[in-house]
Amino acid sequence: MVEWLRSRSGRTHVCGHRGHSVGAPENTLAALAATRACGGTTAEIDTVLTADGEIILLHDISLDRTTNGHGAADALPLAAIAGLDAGGWFAPQFAGEPVPTLAAAIDFANRQDLGLVVEIKQERRLPLYFDALARVLAQTGGLDRIILISFDHTDLKAAKALLPGLRTEGITHARHADPVGVARAADLDALAIEWPRFDAADARALHAAGIAIRCHLPRPAWFATQLALGRDHRPRVVEALADGLIDSLSGDDVAYLRALVDEAGA
Repeated sequence: MVEWLRSRSGRTHVCGHRGHSVGAPENTLAALAATRACGGTTAEIDTVLTADGEIILLHDISLDRTTNGHGAADALPLAAIAGLDAGGWFAPQFAGEPVPTLAAAIDFANRQDLGLVVEIKQERRLPLYFDALARVLAQTGGLDRIILISFDHTDLKAAKALLPGLRTEGITHARHADPVGVARAADLDALAIEWPRFDAADARALHAAGIAIRCHLPRPAWFATQLALGRDHRPRVVEALADGLIDSLSGDDVAYLRALVDEAGA
């Protein structure tokens, strides 16, 4: 079972955002493999439905940006999507990398002991999505390996009511006056907080309430730009990690995250 609180797991998770997405095409098994190779322990992935109700890994509703297909994913059956190239757009060596199903991603994660942070990108047919999720988790034994996340906290509350034992994480892009209240209102197990909105007092309050924190970092280039402006964020990140205030550190560059966690002894 993947433990999301550092106080229970004894470590800070290193989480690849869409996998190690600076080194491999996002939301593919190659990106999950690269996450593990760079020292990651979890990976955030995005999910949508196909026309025939199968859950696949895809950030956009459209297939156009990250595959050689066109149109909405939910307008095509899985059989059509399975033949698309989801890697050639990123680099020639990834040509032919397929769009994986959630079941395939969980099977991979089971073999590699990788936790999965599964984001709902589906905008319609949520009851069908939840039915498909329940089926996939039953087939793969993946309930203890995933945490379901979304910007829509009401969807997460509904999913948790339907799937006993499911753990959920609400995504935030603002600093809330009462983050514990936000989490409790939707019965969340964790909150995702962007680094610029991270606050130590908020983190302590969330941990006191038993709520885990995934802190999402910008890419290293952002840190370099900030440093050039006289704003050195890296020591603050390391301090927060060393103080046990971050349960999962996520971002696109898993090797960079791994170095921060190791520097903090976390």
